Amino acid sequence: MNDPLVVGVDSSESSRHALDWAADEAWERHRPLRLVHAWFGETSRAPAGQEVRVTREAGELLLVSARDHALGRRPGLTVDTELVDGGARDALTAASERAELLTVGARGSGGFARLLLGSTTLHAAAYAACPVVVVRPDADGPGRGGVVVGIRGDGHDDPVLEFALESAQRRNLPLLALHTWAYPLISGAGHELPPVYEEGHIAAEHDRLLAEVLADRRERFPGTVVRERSVRASTAKELVAASREHQLLVVGRHGEPHGPLGRLGSTSQAVVQHAECPVVVVPTG
Repeated sequence: MNDPLVVGVDSSESSRHALDWAADEAWERHRPLRLVHAWFGETSRAPAGQEVRVTREAGELLLVSARDHALGRRPGLTVDTELVDGGARDALTAASERAELLTVGARGSGGFARLLLGSTTLHAAAYAACPVVVVRPDADGPGRGGVVVGIRGDGHDDPVLEFALESAQRRNLPLLALHTWAYPLISGAGHELPPVYEEGHIAAEHDRLLAEVLADRRERFPGTVVRERSVRASTAKELVAASREHQLLVVGRHGEPHGPLGRLGSTSQAVVQHAECPVVVVPTG
């Protein structure tokens, strides 16, 4: 298969950064790039009788400009465009079903880069059929570190770790495998209390768990430097902190379809909301 990398484009700064990232990634992967723009058919400001023509033309011109920009950045890249009559959420979710990777900006047009993510971005991260990259405008450039991946150690890490290792190998960067843990709780009389544990024993068990998860991957990716870090801490807090020093952050999508946060889950949502480097959300099931 030669599925394209898809990027959602609009007139925002976030979209332009997402386009740059996606063009570079498509070039490195030797994959075609597809630019998708969805227009809502809003007509209140268009002259009478010209509503559809004016709105579609604006979208077509935006796609032409975006395609020229991508080709200027990566000459020789195969780029096609798709103008969708409908909402961005549905358009990007549908495009993800025939994509190797979906890239979106942190905010759509009209948003502010440092505010929380737009609803379209969150929906794409939660429901896309393929891995989703969320890119923020970053005036300071990426961190000096490599790739960081969040490891749960619950048997669902395979697609997340595979994506992270392949990304690190492709970029010739080191990988930090980050695993966090907390004391298990027991139920008391109306309270949850930590039982008496020897912290060193618990820490050693989680170190062993992380080493087991990584064992066979080290053999398959011998040229990639892999570092391990197992720490008693908040998962989201540690991953966001790591994002300040790394170029790419990879997390899994472990939420429940009918849960309060949908498929994204609380940790992944917090990470894509607050991370300072591009974040990849990888479906795990």
